[in-house]
Amino acid sequence: MMKKLLLFLFISASIVSLGSINYAHAKEVAKAAIIIDDFGGDVKGVDEFFESDIPITVAIMPFLAESEVQAELAHEKGLEVMLHLPLQPKKGKSSWLGPNPITADLPIEEIKKRVEAAIESIPHVKGINNHMGSRIVEDEDIMRAILEVAKEHNLYFIDSGTSGNTVIPKLAEELGVPWAMRDVFLDDTHSSHSHVNKQMKKLAKVAQKKGSAIGIGHVGIRGTETVKGVKQSATQFQEKQVEIVPVSHLLKSSIDKNPDKFWQN
Repeated sequence: MMKKLLLFLFISASIVSLGSINYAHAKEVAKAAIIIDDFGGDVKGVDEFFESDIPITVAIMPFLAESEVQAELAHEKGLEVMLHLPLQPKKGKSSWLGPNPITADLPIEEIKKRVEAAIESIPHVKGINNHMGSRIVEDEDIMRAILEVAKEHNLYFIDSGTSGNTVIPKLAEELGVPWAMRDVFLDDTHSSHSHVNKQMKKLAKVAQKKGSAIGIGHVGIRGTETVKGVKQSATQFQEKQVEIVPVSHLLKSSIDKNPDKFWQN
């Protein structure tokens, strides 16, 4: 009888121990989101990203020739869609912003109207990030107006990190808008695929350290190089146990209750 009791206790302890190991292992998996900006036009990298099997988050410029079509295509392919909202920078050409940008000379009501129109122009939009905007993200009145509209539409906001003096985190917390900050830029206008690969490795390290991380890349002038660098790095992410997910999966909000379905609605 005593031998049977000891055997039962040993088996029970082993099951509990194995369960604990599996649970701990599951918690170790880090997550990274890859936002690709500047969709909406007929530019380099768009088709290649859509043909890949990488679960990028697609950030689309509003009011461009291909904006609506690309949003629909992204959704059909199971990709999360964001509005890439053009905001005035401290330096740069106005032509870089595209149609109906948010500029500092606009009255608040016009700003809200433009944000509303931009949201309505992109089907399946789940969140917003800023295109440029080093001037606007430091302006509390303007950013409050933008975030209030985002909240009305139940959208999150990702701060692209174009200014060290951004007011987005402060205001988003105050207003209850889900938000996060970009950790790594994956490319620039001169990037080679090897540079993108290097930045992807950096993104994976940040994710492993923090548990999650957000990288931002672009289609456009060097878009094919960005695609190539991201694709080359995908297997490295698997090896390092860093899962690439839609950016909404990283946010602390009601989205967390069912993140796998949220971005497909």
